[in-house]
Amino acid sequence: MDTLTHALSGALVGRMLAGRRPAVDARAANAAQVPVWQMVVAGTAAAIFPDLDFVLGWISELTYLRGHRGVTHSLILLPLWGLLIAWLLARFWQRGGRAGAGWRSFYLVVCSALFVHILGDLITQFGTMILAPFSDQRFGWGTTFIIDLPFTGIIVAGLLASALWRSSRVPAATALVLLAGWVGVQAMGRAEAIDAARAYAAANGIEAVEVDAAPRPASPFNWTAIVFDGERYHYAHINTRRSEPLVATEDDNFIRRFSAPYMPLAMAQWEVRERFGNGSTRALAEQVWNAEDFAFYRWFAMFPVLDHAGEGADGERCASFKDLRFLTPGRDRQPFIYGLCNVADGWRLFEREAGGLRWIDPR
Repeated sequence: MDTLTHALSGALVGRMLAGRRPAVDARAANAAQVPVWQMVVAGTAAAIFPDLDFVLGWISELTYLRGHRGVTHSLILLPLWGLLIAWLLARFWQRGGRAGAGWRSFYLVVCSALFVHILGDLITQFGTMILAPFSDQRFGWGTTFIIDLPFTGIIVAGLLASALWRSSRVPAATALVLLAGWVGVQAMGRAEAIDAARAYAAANGIEAVEVDAAPRPASPFNWTAIVFDGERYHYAHINTRRSEPLVATEDDNFIRRFSAPYMPLAMAQWEVRERFGNGSTRALAEQVWNAEDFAFYRWFAMFPVLDHAGEGADGERCASFKDLRFLTPGRDRQPFIYGLCNVADGWRLFEREAGGLRWIDPR
């Protein structure tokens, strides 16, 4: 989930919990409760905190890729992060000898906002290491596209309604219930897409090793259904509720244009991609895939397929892979396409971009 939506969700949680706990610090004993705005700020700050792992990119690109949604998104470490953030907030509002609530007054809202951030990432398919630092296994429910305008809109509506009815927590609570309902609708769409993939496999005699579906933008019923038979991926961009194709022109709004490629189930256009390709480059693709220098991508990718294999600009032999998880119709360029080139002293890592290969320091 994008950081702005995380921040807004934290503000919503702060408004929901505002006034629930009295200030317990002696210097704030004459205050009935923490001001609502401070609770909202506390929730916002806590909900932004996990994405501060962007600083890993200052170390290296691969450090960020391996560590993003790691320890700052850990359910195990959440109580400790909550304690740190609540203490910092209390110290901030007590600066200069001012009277202010102690850290205990902020602890509940901070931990709740952190938890909501983690939930917001878990519903996407990117993967969140909720057991870090004890495990780097990534979890994702895959119900929601990484940017979901209705999801964000529900939060904004809840905050606006809370601003109008300042003395009531009902708008915030209602928005949280609606968010859960919206994710439930998306989960239903996901189940329908997986059922469609299973039906395709059964109708075509495919022994499915893995069946899944990747969420797509513009509708909770837009999906890329995926079947893996152990050697190749079968996939189709579908809308599980559409009975007729959606026609869109360049003059239509962007939501309609993004939604148009997803076909009704009866008209689904299934494509097949070999994981390692075929022909003379297959051996090279398998060699790259199994290379020690490519271990990070084996860990990262969910639906990897060969992107390109052959000679590079300087005559070296190169192969790159992409992840069908990020194959979104209408997107100019697919991200996270990585590969290796066989050079004189071993392998050289690169990312394939629109302008060509960009070499990467593997450290």
